[in-house]
Amino acid sequence: MICFETHITNSSLKFFQKNLKTLFDFNQINNIVREVSGINTFFTSQEEATELLEKLKENSSIVSEPNRREYGDFQTNENLAEQVAKYAFLKQKGFEFILEPTCGKGNFILASIKQSNSLKKIVGVEIYQPYVWETKFKILDYYLINKETNKPEIDIIHGNAFEFDYNQLAKSTSDLKTLVIGNPPWVTNSELGSIDSKNLPKKSNFKKHSGFEAITGKGNFDIGEYISLIMLKSFENHNGIFAFLIKNSVVKNLIQDQKRNCFKISNSEKLNIDSKKEFNVSVNACLFLTHLNTKPDFTCKELDFYSQEYLTTFGWYKEKFVFSVSDYDESSIIDGKSIFTWRSGVKHDCSKVMELESVNGHYVNGLGEEINLEKKLVFGLLKSSDLKTDKTNTYRKLTIITQKKIGQETNYIKENLPLTYQYLNSHKEYFDKRKSSIYKNKPNFSIFGIGDYSFAEYKVAISGLYKSTHFTLVSPKDSKTIMLDDTCYFIGFDNHKMAQIAHFLVNSDLVQKFLKSIIFSDSKRSINKDTLMRIDFERAFENYEFENVKDFISDLTHEHWKEFGEMIKNNVNEQITLF
Repeated sequence: MICFETHITNSSLKFFQKNLKTLFDFNQINNIVREVSGINTFFTSQEEATELLEKLKENSSIVSEPNRREYGDFQTNENLAEQVAKYAFLKQKGFEFILEPTCGKGNFILASIKQSNSLKKIVGVEIYQPYVWETKFKILDYYLINKETNKPEIDIIHGNAFEFDYNQLAKSTSDLKTLVIGNPPWVTNSELGSIDSKNLPKKSNFKKHSGFEAITGKGNFDIGEYISLIMLKSFENHNGIFAFLIKNSVVKNLIQDQKRNCFKISNSEKLNIDSKKEFNVSVNACLFLTHLNTKPDFTCKELDFYSQEYLTTFGWYKEKFVFSVSDYDESSIIDGKSIFTWRSGVKHDCSKVMELESVNGHYVNGLGEEINLEKKLVFGLLKSSDLKTDKTNTYRKLTIITQKKIGQETNYIKENLPLTYQYLNSHKEYFDKRKSSIYKNKPNFSIFGIGDYSFAEYKVAISGLYKSTHFTLVSPKDSKTIMLDDTCYFIGFDNHKMAQIAHFLVNSDLVQKFLKSIIFSDSKRSINKDTLMRIDFERAFENYEFENVKDFISDLTHEHWKEFGEMIKNNVNEQITLF
């Protein structure tokens, strides 16, 4: 039978049919339910009890599903909930108090009940009313079948997790061994705000960002992170465990911010789950489990949830936030400041016009048009997907480079390159449609990510989109430099041997181990300029001798090696190019 938009099992149905007359007095039926299951205030009003009474004569109804997006709703299946609860109870025995701040359909609460007879109190909070009912009926059904099982005091509360008074709850349960368990919403505040969701916390700069960061991207936070922080702040002094299914990015933030928050947590574990299998969503997620009321710790072990295979330990080490403590310990000598300035490639936001292919001696643009241009401004172009080999001087695409530096006037194109100007001007509408403010009040056909460094003959480049830390040496084609797009990072040289040495160093075991130790592979842009600027070339160079390197670089002489060593000792901040 369906009532309150949820299914009532046969056991519960028979129970209420047996106690049909008591439904006329919701206080009386509440007392009976409490004796059977431990649930306080099963019905909050006589209207609710009366609705069930009327529904008992009906056979079917339709259950409406909630907007999963509005609630960040990815309900944990019973099997996963039981595995999580079992793991938490293995980590610590004798839990007396269970809290689930977003209890959904109650699978975690029921899984916890099945694990122990020592429980004294359970509290679940849920904003979606039908889930509140489903949780109550599940618990009732369990105790109707398992009559001899210990019955803790249970409160399943219809309320907003962001407004509930957890501090008061923490005070009243401070002497109970505690398990805070659950699966908070996997959405951000801006995602919920975009659909006018009511399931939002009050606006606050809860991570104490500076004024600018608070109103830009860093002011956008994950709801699961918000709830996790509330739980840790409220219950850090409880003897117990915190165990949440949350996104990997949230765990990374919690451990990174632990340096500032100093919550009384330790022995933290991040156990990776298959969210496609468990929730049918493509999100990197895990079980984050940590022990409460301990000396603050600043690292976290990463394991596979299903096999418990150890993967890495990440967190704060030697005053740095790293992905692998062990790898960083072996390679931290490299962590410094790059003598070379890493740059991103050219940005134009007009690929249909600016990017070309060479077909039968003609250029073809992204609109399929065959065009004739002077060759002067046409350069080979590499994208992230092209940086898979060790070395290259070939390309699939070409691009038009209209400027040698940002803001340069482009009138010269009309005067000196009539075919190029005619082509660009005939497609001016595409340039005018570019939305980025960086093009505002700039010369016609402007591009960005351009400067003297862009025209270096040789480039040591890496993809900014992929997870690989492999670097590619890019050489000129027909004496003309090859450009990179803005998904790539590079350093440039006009001396082949100097570029080869730099290329060797960044691909060396030591630098590769260092990069892998600081890069979180599941980040959206795991490789970025800040990361690359930490490569100390002088330290990397000092780690190798000429004799160890000469076999890797053809025709390398001791003079070349010495020249590179002298070059990197120059204390400069700008990109070094050799003419």
